[in-house]
Amino acid sequence: MQKVLLLGFFLGALTALPFACKHSPLTGDYPTLPDSPSTGNGHGQPCSPDSVYFQTQVLPLLVANCARSGCHDNITRAEGVVLTDYPQVMSTGKVKAGKPADSKLYKVVVDTRPDKRMPPPPAAPLTVEQQNLIRKWIEQGALNNSCDVNVGPCDTSAVVTYGNFVESLMSTYCTGCHGQSSPQGGVSLVTYAEVKAVAQSGRLYGSIAHQPGYSPMPKGTNALPSCSVQKIKRWINAGMPQ
Repeated sequence: MQKVLLLGFFLGALTALPFACKHSPLTGDYPTLPDSPSTGNGHGQPCSPDSVYFQTQVLPLLVANCARSGCHDNITRAEGVVLTDYPQVMSTGKVKAGKPADSKLYKVVVDTRPDKRMPPPPAAPLTVEQQNLIRKWIEQGALNNSCDVNVGPCDTSAVVTYGNFVESLMSTYCTGCHGQSSPQGGVSLVTYAEVKAVAQSGRLYGSIAHQPGYSPMPKGTNALPSCSVQKIKRWINAGMPQ
């Protein structure tokens, strides 16, 4: 079962390629991105670190890794499984609230057999952290819940590195489409060198910030939290430390 989190993607000549851009790639030095206010501006329910939210965390993961063309999007519906919204995740993913061991969605993502696990090879399996996120969501009742990640302050004072923030963000929202096996648009975002190259060209920030001239990313789901976008900006301005 190739998950929902991926993230039915790509429109026309511009948007057919992830990170497609009208601007020429930048070389050498590149302009420092202006800082944004470090306080959030959301007005919804704040996110609790003890809870897992379907709309905010689980669905983007499934869309990015499973709900792609040829797998579990609304058109392909591989094996009758569609992972693009809550009702279909629950029904076709055979999720049993409170019982991850009895839920097909969870069982296939933790299966280590190449012919059984999802997403299937040559795609990389979900990380242990991602598997645990799905398990915890199911244990907490598999709710169709959400939170506003922009409520409250955005702490951008700490040093942002590839290892302590960027790598996890890419894994959750991007590598389902931009993995090393047949990456969409020829853009792979798996390694530090790959992410750095796309960031240095200006395409990474342009796409996640939904700037004019860039294909907005991630495709098929909500925009990244504004705090995450600000942290990526800080990382780029700091020289993209590893």
